[in-house]
Amino acid sequence: MISAEQNDRMTRTGPGTPAGALLRRYWQPVALVEELEGERPLRPVRLLGQDLVLFRDDRGRVGLVDRDCPHRGADLAYGRLEHGGLRCPFHGWLFDVEGRLREAPAEPDNSPLLSRLRQGAYPVVERAGVFWGYLGPGEPPPFPALDPFVAPATHVFAFKGWIECNWLQALEVGIDPAHASFLHRFFEDEDPSAAYGRQFRSASSGSEIPMTRVMRECFRPQISVEPSEHGLRLTALREIDATRLHVRITNLVFPQAFVIPLSHDMAIMQFHVPIDDTHNYWYAFFTSFGVPVDKATMRAQRLELYELPDYRPRKHRGNGWGFDPYEQRTRTYTGMGEDINVHDQWAIESQGPIQDRTREHLATSDRAISANRRLLNRAIDTVERGGTPPGVLDPAAAAQLRGPVTVDGICAPEGWQRYWRDVDASRRAGCGWWVASGAPTSLVAPVGGAASAPPARPAEAGAAAPGRDGPADPRG
Repeated sequence: MISAEQNDRMTRTGPGTPAGALLRRYWQPVALVEELEGERPLRPVRLLGQDLVLFRDDRGRVGLVDRDCPHRGADLAYGRLEHGGLRCPFHGWLFDVEGRLREAPAEPDNSPLLSRLRQGAYPVVERAGVFWGYLGPGEPPPFPALDPFVAPATHVFAFKGWIECNWLQALEVGIDPAHASFLHRFFEDEDPSAAYGRQFRSASSGSEIPMTRVMRECFRPQISVEPSEHGLRLTALREIDATRLHVRITNLVFPQAFVIPLSHDMAIMQFHVPIDDTHNYWYAFFTSFGVPVDKATMRAQRLELYELPDYRPRKHRGNGWGFDPYEQRTRTYTGMGEDINVHDQWAIESQGPIQDRTREHLATSDRAISANRRLLNRAIDTVERGGTPPGVLDPAAAAQLRGPVTVDGICAPEGWQRYWRDVDASRRAGCGWWVASGAPTSLVAPVGGAASAPPARPAEAGAAAPGRDGPADPRG
């Protein structure tokens, strides 16, 4: 348990808050590029508790400015896109993408306003199908050369979804390896070959065993957490039998993202971006190391559950997240359908708008949650002292930060530490865009010498295995 004051310190991100000051040191996803398509390329956005307008001017430049006109506070989301900028319909004041006042037509030609007045404006760049904004002090940091930012557009697909809760509890579900065996449990498996674009439906690398079976029957993983250049590396080991071990490597990319495998050839990097203290968007980047992403299929799959223009979920608190008690008895652990985003959404939204962490009791499976909170608090302290938080890099360091590595596979227990490194290195060596980038194949230090000793069994009595002592079927 933590105090209410500590909880506020980590969760509240508006202007002037400790966590808000930290998150403003990083580029933040603002909108999907497709949201500025159409005849009127303008979107009101809310980010870190600030109301902004994202627009493309008639010269093709993209701007991000404060939403209230500095004249008398009218709403610039209703502005006119013309003459190289955004014009307020109230008195015709025209602002460019950098916030400079270009025209004030009711004022004298020599008005000092034209040289003195600036609207709040923020740097914007486009990366991996998303517009990113920087709301912090000074010059924005360079983008690190992480997988979705290095891959060509053909091999990256971006999507987003609205969540009605605080950003931190949304992030924490993604760094919790144990929950997948329960929250995302399916009582029957599907053909992995038909699993394209669907999480937990493909087979683990090096096998034909569906992830759903492994997660369902090996429900007590041995979890370890270690610092990495990205933030934290999470390892979850599940013993299948005496000769097979399931190895799942995932990551926290500090401060707001996690990276997990979708399949052998595809990984997901998911950011949780505060809209305000009680709402956030998830932005997911699907990066393929194999063939180009089938974006039409991926988008159609997700639009079955999310509505435009705001990407709000069709299943939500108002309709009980689609809960069906019959389904809960017969098909899924939650009774909320087969899309795991809905499962996660229920888990985090049902905690309340901001989780009351004074009432929680963390357990051994929550190692990554505890580690991330320590990292988050240290970073907040660093910013308050005027220092540079982790992940804010100089250009040389940003260009060298690659990956991260994520693996879901099955191997012999002996040498598993070498196995996941080799799987990732082999995947990258066979990836055309990765080889063309000139990056090294191996992103983590090799395991030297002979094959490593087999992992110790979990202290909590060992993991169950397919065909062995799995959990009782909740259907009765």
